[in-house]
Amino acid sequence: MIFSTTASATMNVAVITDPTGKDPNGCAAGSQSFAPNMFQSTFIFSQEHKMALLSGGEGTSDVRVAAIIKALTELQNNGTPEQVVSVASGYPGIRLMAVNPTEGIAVGGDFDVYVVTVDNSSKITVQAASGGIAKVPPGTKGAIIHLRNSEGNPKAGTASTVRLQTAMNIGKMIRDGYPATEIVAQAFGEVARDSGEDHGGGAINLVSGVSTGDMFTPEQLNDVGYEMEKPYSKVSDNGWSVGYPEAENYQVSPIDGSPLDVVYAYEALGNTITVSNDNPTVSAYGSEEKGISEATSSVVTTAVKKNGYDPVKIAQAVNRAISIGSIVGVEYVDASDINVRENIKAVGVYYTAAPNGKSAPVWNLPIDSSIFDILGNVQTVIGVLLILLAVFRSTLIKSYFRRR
Repeated sequence: MIFSTTASATMNVAVITDPTGKDPNGCAAGSQSFAPNMFQSTFIFSQEHKMALLSGGEGTSDVRVAAIIKALTELQNNGTPEQVVSVASGYPGIRLMAVNPTEGIAVGGDFDVYVVTVDNSSKITVQAASGGIAKVPPGTKGAIIHLRNSEGNPKAGTASTVRLQTAMNIGKMIRDGYPATEIVAQAFGEVARDSGEDHGGGAINLVSGVSTGDMFTPEQLNDVGYEMEKPYSKVSDNGWSVGYPEAENYQVSPIDGSPLDVVYAYEALGNTITVSNDNPTVSAYGSEEKGISEATSSVVTTAVKKNGYDPVKIAQAVNRAISIGSIVGVEYVDASDINVRENIKAVGVYYTAAPNGKSAPVWNLPIDSSIFDILGNVQTVIGVLLILLAVFRSTLIKSYFRRR
C-alpha cells in the first residue's frame, strides 16, 4: 500500500474571455499550491461536458475524494457548474470550483475568493465572496480566483493582498482582450512570486482540450511540484530547447550558436495551453522517454511556424532533431507518422521506440549487424575505429571495381 500526505490546492483560478465558446483560447483554469502532491488536486476535465472541476480546501483527503465523486456524479447528470459545486457544502472544509465556457464558473463549499466580471462597456467588477456558492453567470466574461497561504509557507499572511491584486489584474487583462489561457498563466506567475504558493499544479484549455499534463507535478510521491516563478527551459529560434537544471550548462544553441531565451514555468504553462496557427497542440506517442514530449513540441512548433502544417516538413524537422540528439530513444519518423489536424491546430507524432533501450536510431551502415556483437568485445575505441575503417575501405574498393 502507498501512503501520501494530504494535498490541497491553495490557488484555484478559472477565466472566461469568450462566453460563446468559439474562441479556442477563450476559457482556461488551473491550480497550484505550496503543498506537496499537487497531482491529487490539479483538475479533472470532462471532454464530453467541456467542464473542469478543481478542488481544494482544508478538509482531509478522504473527505475531498468523497466530495469529488459526488460532484462528478452531478457532472455526468449534465449538471451546471453551480449544481456540480453545490455538493461541497456537505463536506467539511472542502472547496470545489467548476467551469464551462458557455455555462460560467461556480465555486462552492469553504472558500475565500474574488469574483471578477467585465461587462460589454468594459466595466470591471471585483467582488469578494466567502463560503456558500459564488459564480460568474453564463454569457459573462469573468473569472474566479481563490488563494490562501499553506502552513509552512515563508510568505504566510500575503494571500489576502495577492488574491485581490491578482483579481484586479485578471479583470484588466480580460478588458484589454487577452485570451483566457494567457491570463491564467500570468495569474500563476503573479501568485507564485508574491504569495509563495508556487508549486504546480497545472492548467487546462477547456475549449481546445489542451492541458499541461504532468509538466509541473512532482515526479516523486510526497514531493512538491515545479516552482512556477522559476526558469523552466531555454529555447532558440531554430527550435532547439533544453530544460533546467541542464539548461544552466548552455548559453547559446549548440546547433548554430544562436542566443537562448529563458522561459519561466508560468510562461511555459501559457505556451502549452494556448493554441494558434503557429503554436499547435503537439502530442507525442510511442515513447516514455523523459522530456520527449517537450522536445517534440518545441521542434514541431518551430516547423509549423516556418512551413505550416506539412507532415513531410514536420517529419524532416523531427528527424533532424533525432540526428543531433535533441530527441532521443526513438527511431526516425516518416510523414505517415505525423497526424496533422489543421482545423484544430493539432499535431500528433507517433514514434517507434529504439530497440534494446538505445538512445539513437539503429545505424544504417553497409555492414552486417552481427559485426556489432564482435565490436562489443573490443576493449578500446582505437580497435573499434580500425575495424570500421577496414570494413568501409573494403566496401569502397568493391564499389570502385564494380563501376569499372
